[in-house]
Amino acid sequence: MTTNNSEPDPRVSPGPPPDSLVPPGETPPAEASAASGTGPYQAPTRGWSKAPMAAIIVLAVLIAAFFLAYAVVLMV
Repeated sequence: MTTNNSEPDPRVSPGPPPDSLVPPGETPPAEASAASGTGPYQAPTRGWSKAPMAAIIVLAVLIAAFFLAYAVVLMV
């Protein structure tokens, strides 16, 4: 049975001995990127959207009203 192994046998692989320098042309050129970008361009959004900002303002007003009412009750 013959297997198709994609890795070469290190005992018979081409190249210089391990203790010598690698001659020019033996090493592959630098790898180039296969993709030109990370995906389609999407313009960045700015700031908060209206719904979360409105919810935060309403919550802040309710908390302030609670503490104001509590202060009025303590003074009476």
